[in-house]
Amino acid sequence: MIRTTVAELLGSNNFLQDVTLKGWVRTFRANRFIALNDGSTINNIQCVVDFEKTDETTLKRITTGAAISVKGTLIESQGKGQSIEIQVNKIEILGDSNPEEYPIQPKKHSFEFLRENAHLRVRTNTFSAVMRVRSALSFAVHKYFTENGFYNFSAPIITGSDAEGAGEMFKVTTLDIENPPKNEDGKIDTSKDFFGKMTNLTVSGQLEAETYAMALGKVYTFGPTFRAENSNTTRHLSEFWMIEPEVAFNNLDDNMDLAEDFIKSVINYVLEHSKDDIAFLDGRYNQEEKTKPALQRSEMTLLEKLNFVVENNFKRVSYTEAIDILRNSKPNKKKKFQYIINEWGADLQSEHERFLVEKHFKCPVILFDYPANIKAFYMRLNDDGKTVRAMDVLFPGIGEIVGGSQREERLEVLQQKMAALDIEEKELWWYLDTRKFGTAEHSGFGLGFERLVQFTTGMGNIRDVIPFPRTPQNAEF
Repeated sequence: MIRTTVAELLGSNNFLQDVTLKGWVRTFRANRFIALNDGSTINNIQCVVDFEKTDETTLKRITTGAAISVKGTLIESQGKGQSIEIQVNKIEILGDSNPEEYPIQPKKHSFEFLRENAHLRVRTNTFSAVMRVRSALSFAVHKYFTENGFYNFSAPIITGSDAEGAGEMFKVTTLDIENPPKNEDGKIDTSKDFFGKMTNLTVSGQLEAETYAMALGKVYTFGPTFRAENSNTTRHLSEFWMIEPEVAFNNLDDNMDLAEDFIKSVINYVLEHSKDDIAFLDGRYNQEEKTKPALQRSEMTLLEKLNFVVENNFKRVSYTEAIDILRNSKPNKKKKFQYIINEWGADLQSEHERFLVEKHFKCPVILFDYPANIKAFYMRLNDDGKTVRAMDVLFPGIGEIVGGSQREERLEVLQQKMAALDIEEKELWWYLDTRKFGTAEHSGFGLGFERLVQFTTGMGNIRDVIPFPRTPQNAEF
């Protein structure tokens, strides 16, 4: 018999039909009522056991976490909170679950405990909802770019370049770490390594994507990236996924238009296609906010934050204007900010970004034209010689969610900027070639996928929106 999913049945009113359902037991009450879930929806379906048709041995094996197959009849439910249920005719135990050992019992667990059981935490309502939303967002990303004429580009994971210039990269080597080959200077001879040079796990596919945009016009990457930054915060991961579109002939204004349209599109997709999960996560988020000190509570529910983004035009503000606003703000004058803004050139922190979005403009904000000395070498230098055509998209509750720029297409200017930062041209000769042969203005941005999932689900810790988080001192599972 064809197996039916819980999601399909909950959307059906075809009573008295015979159904076969397979899933995992969430609860089993009074030796009669099974709450069954198969992952297709956050909602369980109630299966009512017939004592006369079920032997005692089978009943004892129906425990939380057990995998079972149920055959029965779909009927209208007389119980509260549900419209349908299954009158069970036959139960088969597919996989036992020892109640004394199974860690995900039907009670409240801390997120710290669930991270220690990341292989099982997706069986909880919260994490199953988060991962379904994550999947919907992933589909929405590919859908948006495909429908808008972009080509998916697979950037290399192993690279010899450092796109950000940060130096915090994971090294890739096959050399004997206890006895590596040395050259005459006593240094490790990387020419003997697998790739004949020092290589790392990528922090970004942007530079490679730029080369493809200059041939295919519009491309995007969506793949894993890595940073060896020793940051134990709620916003950082060592392994994460990046979305990076690059578009030939786009200037900064085009780039801002693309970022706003893209973000609104993918969030709208989730609001339309993941209603049950978002409704559950909204309730969870609102309950969690109530436990926080008054000054730390969000003024908006999760649903309000999502609608805040999709219903408002993003305000475009220059860095210089933003600095003036922050310098003259009450939190700055009364020294309520942790990082006081005293002068132009300061690197904005999350508290400043959130003030601009939540308090001052009351809408998402795109900051642009940042000081050149706090941004990457590849960003286009403005005519003033001190700012670059950079942009950051700022959201409520999270601050920066997108960073991008118009790229520096002028060979001479790019060479000068690289020289000033001691970036050797021979390491990026292929990148410079795109400025020698048919150069043109082009732009792009990067969006950390987990940041997007975190914002959309309302989860407080980024480690809870990726299946198996990789962080300092943690590579379990």
